[in-house]
Amino acid sequence: METVARNKQRDRAAAASVVETVDGGLAELIPDRERPRAWTLLIDGAPQSHVDLDDPAHLSFEYQRRLGHIADLAAPPNRPLQVVHLGGGAFTLARYVAATRPRSTQQIVELDAPLVQLVRRELPLDGAARVRVRSTDARAGLAKVQDGWADLVIADVFSGARTPAHLTSTEFLAEVRRVLRPGGFYAANLADGPPLTHLRGQIATAATVFPELALAADPTVLRGRRFGNAVLLASDRELPVAELTRRVATDPHPGRVEHGRALADFAGGAAPVTDASAKPSPVPPASAFR
Repeated sequence: METVARNKQRDRAAAASVVETVDGGLAELIPDRERPRAWTLLIDGAPQSHVDLDDPAHLSFEYQRRLGHIADLAAPPNRPLQVVHLGGGAFTLARYVAATRPRSTQQIVELDAPLVQLVRRELPLDGAARVRVRSTDARAGLAKVQDGWADLVIADVFSGARTPAHLTSTEFLAEVRRVLRPGGFYAANLADGPPLTHLRGQIATAATVFPELALAADPTVLRGRRFGNAVLLASDRELPVAELTRRVATDPHPGRVEHGRALADFAGGAAPVTDASAKPSPVPPASAFR
């Protein structure tokens, strides 16, 4: 009987999927069969976010767990943060910060207004969360944030599964640094595959703006064996590399952290990207989301 009940529950979950057209394409909210009030957001078939409304501190996606680690390490435990999220998705990281650091003040900048409306309606934020959402371009929204306001800026912006070119340059990162308080963290979700030209260029670009860098990723991605995500951490202060390394290594999908000379060697003399030379991140192969 238990198996029959479980199968019925899964059938109901499948029937409860929400599909709508948004500016970025076809948005789908797919129920998680293992978690009663959890959902995965897909845009044109590409997974964007996973949210558990009952447990917003649960981070399912590999790269989101790594961004969560960075949020954990941005300040002493329980201290509220001021966070700017460039790219909203399903507001996963904003929910995480609100759950793990009550009284945090957060701004989400998400260009896709219909997507924001869908998420607000189907996956409403906790009414106690101090989260403001702006439906505008990420760089334009960043320009409206006052100097030194943020403890943490998280960039997770994809349009058609690619990071827009104007969010990859030294000029963009100079704006990020302007918004960060001294000692603040910048974290970016980057996606690339062999020969890792985009990823190496982003490391070189960040190195022109921030003195301290670290990169967390699956070892197979770092070796250029498959397309995947890498999380870049940058700051003007010494990074908690040992603790970040420990956390990333003990994730359900263990990763590796590179920093210092090893990260500079990985970049391999790549040229920094400017607004004049910027290009979107590469198109993921069809196999990336299977």
